[in-house]
Amino acid sequence: MVESNPTLQFLPARPEEPEPFPPEEQAILDHVNQKIAAALSLDRLMDFLFDAIRNLCPCDRLGLAFLEDEGRRVAAHWTRALYEPVHLKQGYSEDLSQSSLQRVLDSGSPRLIHDLAMYLQEHPRSAATALLVKEGVRSSMTCALTVEGRSVGLVFLSSRNPHSYTAHHVRLWQALAERLSQAVEKAWRIEQLQASNQAFSEMLGFVSHELKNPVASMITDARVLAMGYLGPLDPRQVAKLDNLMRKGEYLLDLVRDYLDLARMEGGELIPSPRRMDLVAEVLEPALELVLPMFEENQQHLERDYPSGSMEVEADPALLRIVVTNLLGNAAKYGRPGGLIRLKARQDAEGFLVSSFNEGPGWAPEERTRLFRRFSRLQAPELRAKKGTGLGLYTAWRIVRLHGGRLEADSEQGRWAEFTLVIPQPS
Repeated sequence: MVESNPTLQFLPARPEEPEPFPPEEQAILDHVNQKIAAALSLDRLMDFLFDAIRNLCPCDRLGLAFLEDEGRRVAAHWTRALYEPVHLKQGYSEDLSQSSLQRVLDSGSPRLIHDLAMYLQEHPRSAATALLVKEGVRSSMTCALTVEGRSVGLVFLSSRNPHSYTAHHVRLWQALAERLSQAVEKAWRIEQLQASNQAFSEMLGFVSHELKNPVASMITDARVLAMGYLGPLDPRQVAKLDNLMRKGEYLLDLVRDYLDLARMEGGELIPSPRRMDLVAEVLEPALELVLPMFEENQQHLERDYPSGSMEVEADPALLRIVVTNLLGNAAKYGRPGGLIRLKARQDAEGFLVSSFNEGPGWAPEERTRLFRRFSRLQAPELRAKKGTGLGLYTAWRIVRLHGGRLEADSEQGRWAEFTLVIPQPS
């Protein structure tokens, strides 16, 4: 049943006996539905819709809003108009409790306002209507976006002429509604995830950066005390300071991992490849950082690469992160007193660097956990080691940024090996 007055009209959510559309309108609907299904981003989807919908009905302005606060509020998310200025912009929100929009959401009934100036006189407290009238909008059609029976938002079509929308325009819109609702919600969820991921990365980078210097300073102070520069200490005091430094180094490793992740997620880790000496600029500096771990675990290091220079093209700073992570894992998960081997070679495929350690390795079914963010192997002897699960992920990302690959191999209970392969210019 159609409810109508000179200003406001609600139409049925679905016509009882829909009539076929004229061929030219049906062709446009088919084209729009096809394009909607292929849209990847919310902006691209809505831009296309705004340009296409004006071939079917009057539309000087198209707006999109989503439900917030468990459906208690609606917030404008996207707007495009043929005119300037636009006063009702992205971010505007209002409570639904006293709004006729609630009926649109609850019943799915499209709402037509034939004369917004008159509607504003009847509803002077409607801030959204006041903004639209200020823009010159005189009539509107509002339809719910519904996915599997859930209302997720609203679409607003507006015209600067009164009485622009009819029941036929509503039927045309309803022919697009289901697919459009699904596409819009999907694009919106992706947008939300991207925004959350960016906020997470920014927070991670900020916190990690703020922790780095104080933790490093604490380690330095403890080392100064342990070495007796401020007076002699007894063995128990030195042991406590050594324990404090180990914990500090662990925290510093976590900070480095999180800083690398934040930089990577923020798009800051962009390779700047150049000709460089792999041995002098990557392998030896990485070993220098990790050697104390080898010595503490009494692990035996074997260097398997040329004693002289090894010229390659890559970003030395980023590769140092990769090799340091691989060697750090070898020290952490390798067995005490076991062999650690760092190997580097060049061949027709490019250059490779591998880190081998004797130790527990991993089961074949665990391989899929490697190179994934925050993912760690589940074997008890591996879970007992502290870590973030970020080192291998960061290494994998950096190698991929170089156009290379990072491989992993293991014999459970005996050894593990990680190998990076980076192609070289011909």
